[in-house]
Formats: sequence, structure tokens, C-alpha cells
Amino acid sequence: MKLQIPALLAVTALFCLAATNLIAGPVHPLVSDDSLKVQMVRDWERAKAYTKAYLDAMPEDGVTFKPTPEIRSFAEQMLHLSNATIFFVSTGTGKAKIYDGKNLEKSDEYKTKAALTKIVMECYDYAIEAVKGLDATKLSEPVSMGPNKFSRYTWVTKGFEHQTHHRGQCTIYIRLKGVTPPNEMLF
Repeated sequence: MKLQIPALLAVTALFCLAATNLIAGPVHPLVSDDSLKVQMVRDWERAKAYTKAYLDAMPEDGVTFKPTPEIRSFAEQMLHLSNATIFFVSTGTGKAKIYDGKNLEKSDEYKTKAALTKIVMECYDYAIEAVKGLDATKLSEPVSMGPNKFSRYTWVTKGFEHQTHHRGQCTIYIRLKGVTPPNEMLF
């Protein structure tokens, strides 16, 4: 008895699928929602320590330093990082914003080393506590902000990505002040 071509293709496809499952084993998520949340908290704690090292490395006279007149000062970079962290994390977690309605970047009261360090660390503490308080089963829940609709997880990780970008920009500021920036804290 001859198999017709469509039937032969179907049998071949099923065989390939079965062989793939035998070789690869059952499909399981790499991490559970709970372990993903735990890793997010660890990453934010590490980012806080890394950013603190940047703040510690910059001399007092470098806090208001601008490499060129048209760009942010070191303090403004760190305050921008903080404002955005609050925005992204509050959007992702639903936790009420701290410093709501306040543009930290434009506030002269935070442009001393001590005041800058204090407020930036408060913003990291906010992010860490907000992620800790997030129900891990809701990480994939969509949240809309303006025209953007992403999962809670995506909003929080975009905040993480943003703070990494602006801390990285501060490397040049520190080097221009004659200081070696902190080593990368990847783990």
C-alpha cells in the first residue's frame, strides 16, 4: 500500500517532533516566577552597590561637572537615573511613586555629594522594595502607560536597563576628573 504525499509528510513531521522531544526532554520553564523575582531583587541590589561605588568615586568638585555645556552634569545624570527608576518600577509594580511630580534632575538641593548619594540610594531602595512586594505570578500581566503596553516584568527590566545606561555614561565623567571608575560588578 502506497502512502500519499500529504500523509507521508504528516508522519514525517510527527516523527521529527517525537525525536526532538526524546532528545531535548520535556519542556520546562528555565525559572519559576518566584525565582525570577528573586533574581530581579538581587540585580537591583547589585546595581545599587555599583552605583554607590560610582558616587563614592566622584570627588565633591565633580558632582556638578559637565564634560560639555550642553549635556547633563554628573549629578543630573544620577538624578535622571533616579527619576526614571521610580517611573519604570512604579509602572511595573504598581507601587506609589516617591517624589511624585518632582523633577529630581532639576533640583539644586541634591547637587552636593552627600545629598546626591542619599537621594539616589533612596530611589534604589524604593525599587528594591517595590520588586520585593510584587506578586511574582503577575510578572507577565500587561500594564499600559500612554501608548506603551508591556508586562510588569518588562517595565521593571526597562528601568534596570535605563539605570545601567546612565551609570555607564558617568564613567567618562569620572575619568575626566582623573579618577579610575569602579570595576564592573556583573555578579
